[in-house]
Amino acid sequence: MAQYKVTFLPEGKAVIATSEDTLLDAARLAGVYVSSLCGGDMICGKCRVVVKEGQVFEEQHMLLSREEVRSGYALACASHPRSDVVVEIPIESRMEGKQIVVDEDAQRFSGLAKVDLAKYEFEHAPLIEKIYLEIPPPSLEDSLSDLSRLFRAIRTHVDVPIMQTGLKNIRRLPQILRRGDWNITCTLGQRGGTVEVIEIEEGDTSNRNYGVAIDVGTTTVVVHLIDLKASRILATDATYNSQITFGEDVITRLIYAKEEVGGRERLHEAIIGNINMMINNTTAAAGVNLQHVTCALCAGNTTMMHFLLDLDSSNIRREPYIPAATNVPPVRAVEVGIQINPRGLLYGVPGVSSYVGGDITSGVLASGIYRAPELSMLIDVGTNGEIVIGNNEWLVCCSASAGPAFEGGEVKFGMRATHGAIERVKVLEGGELVETVVIANEKPRGICGSGLIDIISELRHVGVIDRTAKFAEPGYCSRLRRTDDGIEFVLAYADDTAIGRDIVLTQPDIDNLIRSKAAVFAGASVLIKSVNLRFSDLERVYIAGGFGNYLDLHGAIAIGLLPDVPLEKVKFIGNSSLNGAKLAILSREASLELENIAQKMTYIDLSSNLKFMEEYSSAMFLPHTNLELFPSVT
Repeated sequence: MAQYKVTFLPEGKAVIATSEDTLLDAARLAGVYVSSLCGGDMICGKCRVVVKEGQVFEEQHMLLSREEVRSGYALACASHPRSDVVVEIPIESRMEGKQIVVDEDAQRFSGLAKVDLAKYEFEHAPLIEKIYLEIPPPSLEDSLSDLSRLFRAIRTHVDVPIMQTGLKNIRRLPQILRRGDWNITCTLGQRGGTVEVIEIEEGDTSNRNYGVAIDVGTTTVVVHLIDLKASRILATDATYNSQITFGEDVITRLIYAKEEVGGRERLHEAIIGNINMMINNTTAAAGVNLQHVTCALCAGNTTMMHFLLDLDSSNIRREPYIPAATNVPPVRAVEVGIQINPRGLLYGVPGVSSYVGGDITSGVLASGIYRAPELSMLIDVGTNGEIVIGNNEWLVCCSASAGPAFEGGEVKFGMRATHGAIERVKVLEGGELVETVVIANEKPRGICGSGLIDIISELRHVGVIDRTAKFAEPGYCSRLRRTDDGIEFVLAYADDTAIGRDIVLTQPDIDNLIRSKAAVFAGASVLIKSVNLRFSDLERVYIAGGFGNYLDLHGAIAIGLLPDVPLEKVKFIGNSSLNGAKLAILSREASLELENIAQKMTYIDLSSNLKFMEEYSSAMFLPHTNLELFPSVT
């Protein structure tokens, strides 16, 4: 099999690839990111590259225009090297800086915030606790073994019937006790109803007790290093989930894990690599020894937790959608490859189903809707569109598969919320004037989810699109024009963009966004009707997640994405998954509450719900077929 050198610009990285490899495969080998929402299935058309030197064979597809082909563009997922090649990744296909929501307590990565458990009414009792013991030495009258003597001393501080420790600790115990003159510090970990002695140290080290709270997101991963004794965030870090190179949504990655040889292992290694890098970064920044980090607590959707733990995820996407586990007992962090104290424990936040995971359970904890008497809704607007409705008596939840449009997928110039993405849009003068806000104040190279919601709302407001979300006839305004591919609206002209091409919105782009918003609203409608209530009964609506943090409420309601409730009832809660994880790592009470919440939630499967398609069809209009549901939208 022929082998060729593939060089990627502007990074200058090079790898050896075979003639059967695609340029996307080569980019993965080189550790170079190329946008690929579909994971390389020749569907999304986002992996555009420019072949600067050499020859490639490109499989047949219809995703590039004639102009792009003449300019040397090719799809990385469809192109195979036939000689040594030099490939440039254009700016629209790169992943650069992103607006990552860490949380409300540690904006701008200040790392100085204190977690206030009092406002959540949780006792400060970390999952991992260090206690200093002054143990009476043995005598002829008191001749207990060293291990029994240790357990007896611990029980004077902790009321627990069952204790255990590992063989390595038992082997070290006699020397540590005597070298420390019987004054030692024990690190105790909670494992269900059992307390485990994780570490034994000479002297008093009880002030050095650290853990990491981790949000394992599909797009980004966030780590907080926490002083468990002081309830203080010492350092934070965030990065893209490296699994993105294998697919940008969970379904694509599930397929990759199942169908690619070694796929599951590569997905596992990618997320573990991210986590270890950030643990190293945060401990170095805070001056903390890794040996003193004895606890990691992870919150993530069900698929991400399967990849983290290297579980078989093949049944998640196939009816009847059964995960390997939704609540995994604590395990040694080293068993999955997380590099903290070798005897440190890894905890996972329990999930509910294949498509409502621990990130949502954690969000319910952080929002407090499970203990409030009034009716509330929690919604994480994204690819999966998870929704929870309830109060202190009951909780129902669902996952509405919204697709990748909110993340910039299935949109011609769609992109994630990175540098150069249009995130805010205002349309004036009947469509003749477009004002935009671009992330990092750069020239635009595409439009992200919040910008897409804005533009749909604005175009409807000025009449460029109608209630069926269809364009007016070209000539309505100068920016609305007909091309060989159909009607499009010009958001930014080529001279004003970073990519040297007009950034446009097409009718298929609008259709994809309408389908996404309809899925979310239909899911919420089915959920609230399942308990014989109406949106007007909601006292509070919590918007969670990174995308929600940049959402314009007026626009989201105007297009029928969110229910039309008074704006004062809506609260943005940022990274609620991470916030809930921090509460749980600092309080055994909060950790137990997570298990209660997961058991309390009733999952409504929309795929088998006969009313979902009826609600979905009704929501395919702007804002809805039933305008009485949206009294504030004119």
